Amino acid sequence: MEIYYRYELQAINLGRVTMYKSQKVRDIAPEVDALRMGMGWSVEDTDKAHIIIESTYGESHPGSVGLDKIIQFVEKGVAAKGAKHSKFYTTDICDGIAQGHEGMDYSLLSREMIANMVEIHAKASPCDGIICVSSCDKAVPAHLIAMARLDMPSIFVPGGVMKEGPNHLTLEQIGTYNIKYKRGEITKEEFNLLKQNACASCGACQFMGTACTMQVMSEALGLSLLGSSVIPYGTNILYNAADAAGQQIIQLLEKNIKSSDILTDSAFHNALVIHSAISGSTNALLHLPVIAKEAGVNLSVDMFDKIQRNIPCLVNVRPTGNYSGEHFYYAGGVPALMIKLFKHLDLEVLTVSGKTLRESLEEYKESNKIKTQQNFLMNYGLEPDEIIRPLNDPITKHGAIAVLKGNIAPDGCVIKHTALHKDMRFHTGKARVFENELDARNAIIDRDIKEGEVIVIRYAGPKGAGMPEMFYATESLVADEVLTSTTALITDGRFSGASRGPVIGHISPEAAEGGPIAFVNDNDLIEIDIENRGINIVGINGVKMTKEEIGKELKERKKLFKKPIIKDKGVLGLYKKTAASAMEGGAMEI
Repeated sequence: MEIYYRYELQAINLGRVTMYKSQKVRDIAPEVDALRMGMGWSVEDTDKAHIIIESTYGESHPGSVGLDKIIQFVEKGVAAKGAKHSKFYTTDICDGIAQGHEGMDYSLLSREMIANMVEIHAKASPCDGIICVSSCDKAVPAHLIAMARLDMPSIFVPGGVMKEGPNHLTLEQIGTYNIKYKRGEITKEEFNLLKQNACASCGACQFMGTACTMQVMSEALGLSLLGSSVIPYGTNILYNAADAAGQQIIQLLEKNIKSSDILTDSAFHNALVIHSAISGSTNALLHLPVIAKEAGVNLSVDMFDKIQRNIPCLVNVRPTGNYSGEHFYYAGGVPALMIKLFKHLDLEVLTVSGKTLRESLEEYKESNKIKTQQNFLMNYGLEPDEIIRPLNDPITKHGAIAVLKGNIAPDGCVIKHTALHKDMRFHTGKARVFENELDARNAIIDRDIKEGEVIVIRYAGPKGAGMPEMFYATESLVADEVLTSTTALITDGRFSGASRGPVIGHISPEAAEGGPIAFVNDNDLIEIDIENRGINIVGINGVKMTKEEIGKELKERKKLFKKPIIKDKGVLGLYKKTAASAMEGGAMEI
């Protein structure tokens, strides 16, 4: 009899024992049972459904170190339904800890490595379902990518959000306070006190940066249970959600609901609607297209722009708004937001609940969970509508993201423009070109940048430096009250989810690929037009020229371009050689 070693995960009833197809490997390799019993499995355990609990637990940062407690409740849920689990780990890194040194070059790359390791774990240790547990910037998208790639019964469990510090202090403010300290505007003692209180618990950073954005995206896509994202860390609410996910994976097995049943065109449409309403991180434009590609869905960045023009920003959470992530959850979280956006969502999509989004939302409303969450806001003297604004009273009438194109960025680039000074929505300025972030940052701090200029940081894309964040440069810019309303920054690198102000990233093609940003010279005139979605060189040496003259000049400059040689060894070198364009998600294409 021919045996197929595949992940077709329906159960087969064999007498008294329910045999799952992944266990067919036991017929091929009898050592499997012996090895598993060597870990403490009982004979009965070997006949149970096998669930891998994959997490980024480790002692690398607050978003990873607290996951072990959440995993315990996932285990409890799996065991309650009579299945057997195994725990696997691939620890993520923290962008905050990686800032300011070569570690940031490895940040986006780490997403690829985590996703690859989850794939390896699930393929090498055959299982019937997988539960992924993580909190932060690269870990959450990596897990969602792996779930899409493996296409098996899967649930994502968000690891929660850390609590805010005194006086609503959140971590992204530390960068601004650092600039103030360096300029002598606050004392060393004041700055140290702020650092001591910025991270009040484990969990993802408290603002709507990439970590919280991607937790919300997991829920909007239908890959995590409704109401499970951005839960304050350390609460019974979070642990109960983890327990529920552990139990729910068995229903997915029984119904043979795989990731491909959930990750449809409509699911990604819903995610883009929610992304606009939360004023989500620009990094979602790197992550969602890769998840979509693994699921066989075509998701172009132009779709972000189209939806953002029509969906208002409703969530009043930093860095666009005034409050922290935990306030968003207490205001009702994603379910309350979805209810306000009913008419913009496809409610017939399937979710990991095994039901449609419409059915799940109805159950959530009837359970009174939203009202219970909102009662916590009384501790802060806040009303739910202050956090999740009504449709007729949004923070902004349109979403946060705009995709710009022009002769600097033929394939596009990205700006988060909701908090942009009104005078910067159309701007023309002379270029100041830098080959790395540090030099640009120092020029800003030393006030060597003139009002009205356009700071250009290049060779920071996926094939250049690995696509690091330009966090310190952008924080230096927005910390200067004059420059933030008069001066722009453009780059083929990316930004932190905390970044704000007149900053444009993901310029594609990137400089290392011979994109036009490589040919920009000091004093070229650069025009940024948010309303018309344009970004163009419009002059040379400070003098405006025709489109044809600019095109001719850029062709001449391109003749002198020499593609940089990738000298990096190891995995960073491999990433640079194989990375896709930022506008395609920056994934490794081997």
